Amino acid sequence: MIEVREVARRWQARQGLREIARETGLDRKTVRRYVDALKALGVTADAVLDDAVVHVIAQQVQMRPAAELSVERAKLGAHRERIVAWLGEKRPLRLTKIATLLARDHGVEVSYATLRRYAMDELGFGRVKPTVRIADAPAGEEAQVDFGLMGELVDAQSGEVRKLHVLIITLSFSRYQFVWPTYAQTTEATCEGLDEAWRVFGGVPQRIVPDNASSMVSKADPLGPVLVPAFADYVQARGLFVDAARVRSPKDKGRVENQVAYVRESWWSGERFGSLDEARASALHWCCEIAGMRVHGTTRARPREVFEQQEQALLSPAPTERFDVPHWATAKVHPDHHVQVLKSLYSVPTKHIGREVRVRADRRIVRVYAGTELIKTHPRVAVGKRSTDPNDYPSGVAPYAMRSVDALLVRAQKRGEHVGRYATRLLGGPLPWTTMRQGYELVRLCDRYGDARVDAVCKSALDFDVIDVPRIGRMLKHAIRIEDAAAEQGHVRRLPSTPRFARSADGYATRKEVT
Repeated sequence: MIEVREVARRWQARQGLREIARETGLDRKTVRRYVDALKALGVTADAVLDDAVVHVIAQQVQMRPAAELSVERAKLGAHRERIVAWLGEKRPLRLTKIATLLARDHGVEVSYATLRRYAMDELGFGRVKPTVRIADAPAGEEAQVDFGLMGELVDAQSGEVRKLHVLIITLSFSRYQFVWPTYAQTTEATCEGLDEAWRVFGGVPQRIVPDNASSMVSKADPLGPVLVPAFADYVQARGLFVDAARVRSPKDKGRVENQVAYVRESWWSGERFGSLDEARASALHWCCEIAGMRVHGTTRARPREVFEQQEQALLSPAPTERFDVPHWATAKVHPDHHVQVLKSLYSVPTKHIGREVRVRADRRIVRVYAGTELIKTHPRVAVGKRSTDPNDYPSGVAPYAMRSVDALLVRAQKRGEHVGRYATRLLGGPLPWTTMRQGYELVRLCDRYGDARVDAVCKSALDFDVIDVPRIGRMLKHAIRIEDAAAEQGHVRRLPSTPRFARSADGYATRKEVT
């Protein structure tokens, strides 16, 4: 363009062809062709040349006729569709294999160099795919998140050599970033690193763009990814929205993806850290003073200054305490009314026995859900312990299951004054659980022989200080035998105030209704 304009400018100044060629360094024949093109287009001495006219002149002078196709190129052109299909397979064939197939199956003998030039010129083989630069998100809106492997570090607690990863959080607008070294890539480690980033940034952005790490995404989908339940709890608690990148699409989070190598080379390489805490302190200093104060290659500004001046004020308030990462699980309610969660047992009402429920357990509370309904809440107990609510058992069974001494005393006192006193003496020792079976047997004797008889025998036993329920049973049997013998001899038998079988039908039921 400059060459054409210079020749035209000198021609309009009425310089000769020799003079133009001498002062511009061009060949005189080339100058003549430019001048002939100017004349052919009707350019006058006082005309103003625009870019369109200059382009036409350059094309007329510099355009050369296309070279004729070689015989080998013509042969390849006849098999263009076949070559395109081979290169477009899920696992494309190599050009050396394509050359072999063409020669063996189709009789096309061409050199590898010719085949490669043909594939590059005609089919775009080997070309870098074009990309589209996405506009940066507004200030305070987006942070991109990624894990990167740094190397190995000796664990100060166990003495083992462990792989050290870093969680990198980069704010898309300012390019200010935070690096969190960690041994694990679990949901707990991710939430801990994110909370530390919000503390350092002094706020929380509106959304994050993570990859599809299993600590955050349980099911990858370009339109509706499914988050890990514990991580979903975290983003809800922090007021975040998640826009997970597509699988094997690092350009979806390019602001943080290209920082992994930079962090490894600038911060990690050549350094020696004695512990994980020392590595974290070093990473924080590097983020603030080195990476944050460099002139960024794209924005040509210092990320930390841009962050402090334009972005920090637009972030949501940072959390004041760490997030208690919950454990979500699916558990089955066993016939003993309990579900097992993290090696501990928690009771559930009877009507849910046999069903599968969802359980959410954090450090303090365990919540049990049937669908979307919260059916039970328990305080978190230690491993191997259990938390049982007596109200979850059927009516009347809870005292027995909980081995309640007080409930047994109340039942005995309802059967008679002396029965109650006898039960109090029986269960009043230092180890009442060891005599609870006798207490239940005492109540069953009342059902068998009637409250009045048992109460009378208990009064006699108390007078003689006989605290032995099996003996009470023998005394009752002996009294029955005496009454039966008297009846056989013709004596009139006096019935007790409460007959032997004067009980409700519930006392004889073999199967009780479960409520």
